[in-house]
Amino acid sequence: MKVLVLGGTGAMGIHLVKLLGDSGNIVTVTSRSKINSTKNVNYVCGNAHDDVFLAKLLKESWDVIVDFMVYSTSKFELRINTLLKRTKQYVYLSSARVYSNNDSIIKENTPRLLDVSNDNDFLATDEYSLSKAKQENILKDTGKLNWTIIRPYITYDEKRLQLGFLEKEAWLYRALKGRTIVFSSSIAESITTLTYGFDVARGIFAVLNKDNAFGNTFHITVDDSNKWENILQLYISVIERHIGYRPKYILLNDDETLKMHSNVYQIKYDRMFNRVFDNTKINRFIDTKDFKKTLDGLEICLQSFLINPKFNNVYWPAEAMKDKICREHTSFIEIKNIKSILQYIYYRYLKK
Repeated sequence: MKVLVLGGTGAMGIHLVKLLGDSGNIVTVTSRSKINSTKNVNYVCGNAHDDVFLAKLLKESWDVIVDFMVYSTSKFELRINTLLKRTKQYVYLSSARVYSNNDSIIKENTPRLLDVSNDNDFLATDEYSLSKAKQENILKDTGKLNWTIIRPYITYDEKRLQLGFLEKEAWLYRALKGRTIVFSSSIAESITTLTYGFDVARGIFAVLNKDNAFGNTFHITVDDSNKWENILQLYISVIERHIGYRPKYILLNDDETLKMHSNVYQIKYDRMFNRVFDNTKINRFIDTKDFKKTLDGLEICLQSFLINPKFNNVYWPAEAMKDKICREHTSFIEIKNIKSILQYIYYRYLKK
């Protein structure tokens, strides 16, 4: 197959690209960073949001286009027909965050937040879960069927290790610096599903160039689910073995949690929900029983990360608020730039 992967360098994309290349497919991958090409994989440096850049790639026709890009709804509406015209199968990466709160196991026909929410302030936004659902609707309204919608849920790998809505820079960084992990009591009690990025990539790979995947929607997750509290305790145990002492943590109530963070809707309308999935539909293409068990996979990935920890940028206003709650302090030497130091001072010592 001749495959175009838009934005294929994340926790799922890197694995999918390798699977495609190793299987003898001719793969072109867009990346905003320069990456050396290999035998079957050609990396093209550029921003796939840029229409001129994308138009050059779409002069060619593709057997499959896999789209990992995150669009505004208006941007997606402008380009979807062109994408569909230039490929036999367009694979759109949506998200299982589109689903509403559901006490039973989630299936692909479980109601979406967009369709059932009564929160008018939320519905007036283009928040991630809503924009993905709106873009699914746009795709279906094209009148074409050469598309497949994939709804992954939370994925992890050796570089991405989430705790609820917190990326590793907002919890693991604190733990390794000897400061207290600050988490949510409600989320700690919620049941979640985390899937190894490689396994999600295997699921995507399994539906490529399959006629019976056209015009269909699939979520791809591991079969087992866990309380966030159990995941937190696993993380703490792994870190303790590495650093020689047990990291501290505190759990905040809902008001305290929402007050400290800007991604309120992600917290309220996803991470505080129980998320357990029925994989019957994707199991027509791949056996999810073979996916890596969550606690086993997280332990392996965290151990690997701790050997050579590399963090992205830390958001210092939030760290300052956590330090204030925990009565802890961060050395300005650690923060490094003046703007971030001033933000830290304001949120740690001055803001009421």
